[in-house]
Amino acid sequence: MENSNFFRLSSLAALLFLMVVFAGCNARKEPPAEAKGRVNATGAFVSQFGPVPPIDKGTCYGFVIYFPSAKEPGKVLPFPFFSFDEGSLKKVALGKLVAGMGDLPAYHGELVQPFPAGTRVLDVSQSGDTVSVNFSKELAGAQLDAKAQQSLVSAVVLTVRQFSGVSRVVIKVDGADTPLNKLTASADEKSVFPLAPPRLLGVTGMKEKGRTDVEEIDAFFDRPVDIKELTLSSADGKKIDGEIFQSVFDMAGVLKAKKPQPYPPGTTIKVHWKVVDKIGRVASGDADVALEVKEH
Repeated sequence: MENSNFFRLSSLAALLFLMVVFAGCNARKEPPAEAKGRVNATGAFVSQFGPVPPIDKGTCYGFVIYFPSAKEPGKVLPFPFFSFDEGSLKKVALGKLVAGMGDLPAYHGELVQPFPAGTRVLDVSQSGDTVSVNFSKELAGAQLDAKAQQSLVSAVVLTVRQFSGVSRVVIKVDGADTPLNKLTASADEKSVFPLAPPRLLGVTGMKEKGRTDVEEIDAFFDRPVDIKELTLSSADGKKIDGEIFQSVFDMAGVLKAKKPQPYPPGTTIKVHWKVVDKIGRVASGDADVALEVKEH
C-alpha cells in the first residue's frame, strides 16, 4: 500500500478524545528513503510499539502515556502519542493522562480514571534528574484504595520518567508534599500491563467543510500498524469501492472513495481488517461500526 496525507491528524484527535497532541503532526508521510522529517521516540515508545514511521517534514516526538488499568488494579496500560512541541512534552503528556481516555468503546471496562473531576496539572519543573509535578488541590480529595493509589502514581511516574534526563519524579498537590510520594519507588516496568494485539478504535468519514458527500473513510487503530487487509462495506454488505492508503504514523487505514456518498453520522459501516503492529503482533476481525463524520 502507498502512503498518503489523505487524513488529518486533527480528525484522529477528535475520534480518540484524548489524543489531541496529534493535531500538530499532520505532515505528509512519504516512503522512508525519501522522508525528510524526523521522529524522535522515547525508549518506552520503541519498547512498546516498535520503530516510529517517518514523516516528510519537521521534527515530531513519539512517547507513551500510561493509563491506569481497571482489569488489573495497580497496573497501567501504554498508549502511543506524538507531538511537535518538544518544550512541553511532559506537561502535555500529564495533561492527557489526567483527562483520561473518555468513553473509548474498544477499551470499555479496561481503564479507570483515578483523578477527581477538576484535577489539573499546575506545573512541571525539573532540577537535575528530578521532575516535580504539581497537581491542583482536587487531587487531595481523591478517595482511592491502595491499589488505585499505586496505579495513579505508576501512571504519573512512568509517563514522566521515560523522557531523557529524568530519574526521579516528585508528586505535589497545590505545592505541598503528598503521601503519594511513598509509592513512587514501586513504579517500574512491572506495573505495565502487557499489550494485547492491535485494536480497531473506530471509523470516521471525512468531508470538505460545507459539503455533504463523504470523500474518505478512515479506520483508526490503537497504535502504528501495517495494514494487510482492509475492506469497508455498507450495512447491506456492499463493498465501498476506492483506493486504500495508510495514514501518517500508520495509525489508520484510509479509503479514498471512488464514488463519495452522503453518509450521515451513525451509518453502519462493516469493517474487515487484518493488521500487524511494528513488533509483530497480529490482529484481524470483522465488526459493524457506527460512522462518525468530521469536516476538514
